Amino acid sequence: MNTELLRVVEAQFEISCPSIRHCPAPVLPEIAIAGRSNVGKSSLINLLCNRKNLAKTSSTPGKTRLLNFFKIRIEPGTHWLHLVDLPGYGYAKVSKSMKSDWDKALGEFLEKRETLSGIIHLIDSRHEPTKLDLQMREWIVHTGIPCITVLTKVDKLKQNERVKNKTQIKKNLQLLPEEHCIETSVLNREGVTTLLQALLPLLPHPQEEPLADQ
Repeated sequence: MNTELLRVVEAQFEISCPSIRHCPAPVLPEIAIAGRSNVGKSSLINLLCNRKNLAKTSSTPGKTRLLNFFKIRIEPGTHWLHLVDLPGYGYAKVSKSMKSDWDKALGEFLEKRETLSGIIHLIDSRHEPTKLDLQMREWIVHTGIPCITVLTKVDKLKQNERVKNKTQIKKNLQLLPEEHCIETSVLNREGVTTLLQALLPLLPHPQEEPLADQ
């Protein structure tokens, strides 16, 4: 298979869930997208799927308040999976009780979801990882779940800044040499093919589309 041709050929929003108890049946492999509020999780989903408004974006931190499932298919081959847009951690204009509910739903999903095959961890390329970014990284290392680190908004940096920031971020997160750290830009669609190439090995064998009643 020529991986240069990898592309998302089908994508649809499936369901929003307040907790793991409301999630779809664990049939398809799932890739969770994690990151602080307003880092660009929804924008990355739209970028990967080549859709402008598949995932709703907002300039207001804390827009994603639920576990949002998107069913996608990657070709060549028949690779069905769920992308799961997780509630953003960190700053959000909500009550403490609501923030606590989000954090609980996030932690429960990451710890207990049996079909979770990997995590895409988003970091804003313009800044060093926050304390919460580092905590997320520690959790990922502790659990051993495969992770792809993605740097967002690289188009806002000059080339020398990109190189410098990427090096510093990899150092702060203590990424291993073999771990992916992929630069992305919604503006010029940079990083799509590279990210799909890194994502595919995290999935089990090619998946058949599940029946509607599964």
